[in-house]
Amino acid sequence: MLNSAMAIEAKEDILGDLFAKGLSASTGVGAELDLVEAHKWFNIAALKGNIEARMRRVEIAEIMTENQISAAQKAARDWLSRAKN
Repeated sequence: MLNSAMAIEAKEDILGDLFAKGLSASTGVGAELDLVEAHKWFNIAALKGNIEARMRRVEIAEIMTENQISAAQKAARDWLSRAKN
């Protein structure tokens, strides 16, 4: 029981960290303003189950070009591929 609670807490911490990276990049607070980087982190957090990241990803995609979105998606795929190994 304790192990499963710890696993859930660890997952929430990771999701929060991924979301925080996206938030920081999307606002320029604590990092350089970079919509591609923000979309990448929101995308990764969303894929891992963060619902708010899904909404933020949609919001910033509305002000991004198709090339920026493609670059962000590629960056997310690359990051996920490296994280698997």
